[in-house]
Amino acid sequence: MRKIIIAFAIAFIVVLSSFVLSSNFETTSNKQPEIPATLNSLNVDEVTKSILIEKYSSSDTEKVNHALDSLLRRINKRHDFHGSILVAKNEKIVYSNQIGYADFRKKEPLSNESIFQLASVSKQFTAAAIMLLHERKQLKLTDTVNNYFPNFPYEDVTIKNLLNHTAGLPKYFWVAEHKWKKKEPPSNSKMMNLLATSNVLRFFKPGRNFDYSNTGYLVLASIVEKVSNTNFSDFVKINIFDPLEMKKSFVYSFKNDSIKKNQLVGYRLYRGWRHLKINNSVNDAVVGDKNVYTTAEDLFKWTLALNNGKLISKESLNQMYAKGETIYGRKIPYGFGFRIDKENSNIIYHYGKWNGFSTGLTQYLDDDLVVIVLEHTSYNAMKSLNKKIKKLVNDNFKV
Repeated sequence: MRKIIIAFAIAFIVVLSSFVLSSNFETTSNKQPEIPATLNSLNVDEVTKSILIEKYSSSDTEKVNHALDSLLRRINKRHDFHGSILVAKNEKIVYSNQIGYADFRKKEPLSNESIFQLASVSKQFTAAAIMLLHERKQLKLTDTVNNYFPNFPYEDVTIKNLLNHTAGLPKYFWVAEHKWKKKEPPSNSKMMNLLATSNVLRFFKPGRNFDYSNTGYLVLASIVEKVSNTNFSDFVKINIFDPLEMKKSFVYSFKNDSIKKNQLVGYRLYRGWRHLKINNSVNDAVVGDKNVYTTAEDLFKWTLALNNGKLISKESLNQMYAKGETIYGRKIPYGFGFRIDKENSNIIYHYGKWNGFSTGLTQYLDDDLVVIVLEHTSYNAMKSLNKKIKKLVNDNFKV
């Protein structure tokens, strides 16, 4: 009898232990991996539900569309404009259209699938990448470049100096054109090494003046690569383009990346009638200051997400949209990746011009109006065109 009781007790303990182990295994195996809080804002489903593109009805926009279509035809004929215009009011598209050719030899027309090089409008993506890393506490805006690149020859340059163009760095275009001796154009990492050994003097000590600098945004993109341990194009794709479903957007480095479908090239007008392709140069492999490619609608989606806190915090956005200042307290008309109108701080904009591409993204915050212009035949009147578009919208759209 005693043996039976002992055997029963042992069996009970074994069964109980198995049940406990089984329960623990089930609990741990079903447990979801913990997601860092800093990445929660990049959940694709949450973001895209909030930035669906909306458009006004054709009846609401008939008058303004007629006026803007007439403007498009006029600038195409008189000023050789071959590009795309998108206008949005109160976060909804009022007008979106394009005119002209994508390929002049094949006589292929532009479409809403045509992908433009943003030129310097690209800088806002570099600034946003920095702010994402800042929010994740992977860098500080007060960090110096030497924290990440010890051999960087220009001391005491902070990330904030780079963002608002108060670093005083030399022009990397000139350095590449005069100091680079290899056939293939330098990438960001190679350009950073070249800056470290070229012995080119800077213009001024950091913080003293404002001097618009492509070099600063090359360095910022290089810091993104160093901190994230990935190349800049992949970082922007994973952290910005993919979450925002900007499916037609990418960063392109000449000689390092393949040409994508619908990716445009830039042209210049020769002798008043012939369009010649503009060849790439020694400076075209560097990214961060330029080389983001996108469509007008993708760029509008980006603006919506940025303004609605779907990518970075309101605090970070306010920093991007605020005028910088020198160490002497003088305000400068540039935030982080955005120009700020000198007379009206609620006009946030950036223009770009590179290899035949002329681009503009302008936000009139007081009017909740966004104007996007993308062009690829060296159009040269972006500022006046924006004013004309704004006036036509104000005069012909009353919703």
